[in-house]
Amino acid sequence: MHPFSGMRGLQKPLIFIYNSNLYMIEKNKIQELVEQWLEGKDYFLVDIAISSDNKIVVEIDHADGVWIEDCVALSRYIEDHLNRDEEDFELEVGSAGLGQPFKVEQQYRNFIGKEVEVLTADGKKVKGLLKSVDGRDFIVTVKEKVKVEGKKRPELQDVDRQYNMDEVKYTKYLISFK
Repeated sequence: MHPFSGMRGLQKPLIFIYNSNLYMIEKNKIQELVEQWLEGKDYFLVDIAISSDNKIVVEIDHADGVWIEDCVALSRYIEDHLNRDEEDFELEVGSAGLGQPFKVEQQYRNFIGKEVEVLTADGKKVKGLLKSVDGRDFIVTVKEKVKVEGKKRPELQDVDRQYNMDEVKYTKYLISFK
């Protein structure tokens, strides 16, 4: 027996669909707003994430760090250009956290000359000095034991290792408290 069979004239089950977000906010709309606000500033966009419940998370960065006042200004700019009557959303604007994996090329460039940790595609962690960035490729100088001709024991030397941003699991700045 069908659960709705006692209702007059009902031949098939009723299906109720409830969508609390009638309008999903599109990522490209937020990206366009962020890029407008960034124009002429030294900040750069790291990431935009929008969850199914319209929680918008915008991450920005700057070579010298991110000021809270600028996060507030960007947040207000985005809110001023969205209509809450049409789009219910939660907005969070912040910096890409220090010690978090790099997401964009500019982050790599900002940390040239600093110590980083790379997790390679095969799961090996490598620590060294970020030497250079060329497009999606980057070089990390690492300390490795190298067999030197005429010596019995390997010596610790600087060796350059090249990686591609798309082929590593992550790269992140190593925070040092020395």
